Amino acid sequence: MESQRPSPACVVSRTNDLLAANRPGLRLFAGITDWPPERRNLTRYMFLHPMGRRLYRDWEKMAGHSAAHLRAMAGADPDMPELAQLVGELVVRSPEFARLWERYEVRVRGGGQKHFNHPEVGSMRLHYEVMAIFRTDDQGLITYQALPGTPDHDAMLLLDMADPSEAALPSQVER
Repeated sequence: MESQRPSPACVVSRTNDLLAANRPGLRLFAGITDWPPERRNLTRYMFLHPMGRRLYRDWEKMAGHSAAHLRAMAGADPDMPELAQLVGELVVRSPEFARLWERYEVRVRGGGQKHFNHPEVGSMRLHYEVMAIFRTDDQGLITYQALPGTPDHDAMLLLDMADPSEAALPSQVER
């Protein structure tokens, strides 16, 4: 993932647990490091972290996609304990997630574009791809890109710049 820099990159489980990330990949999700590594899940972040709602400019759309992805995982493996635990937590703690979960929409994660409102680097529109990692339990590599020379690319470069207080930021999330 370090070779992807300055582009943010991360590896997620089938339920969106953040398993590993390069520096800009971890910094993209502002405040996620406030949580212990075992709680770092991108869907949990979106619905329960104070920054989760503010980070995504089109939060409602992204939240719907996230809930629909978990629905797809539930259809593929209805007895997955980590999914049941995550969905249970989100239904209880997030009325928005509960509402979206009740829609029964299904969506397999893929690629597209996300518009971020990052508290440190401002607005940026990044293209992303989710690539399956073979011989894993449905893990995916997510990479984000922006065209060089654009304000979006400049904002992405700023994510990669190390803040002295983050000098020891790990490139992998400990589990």
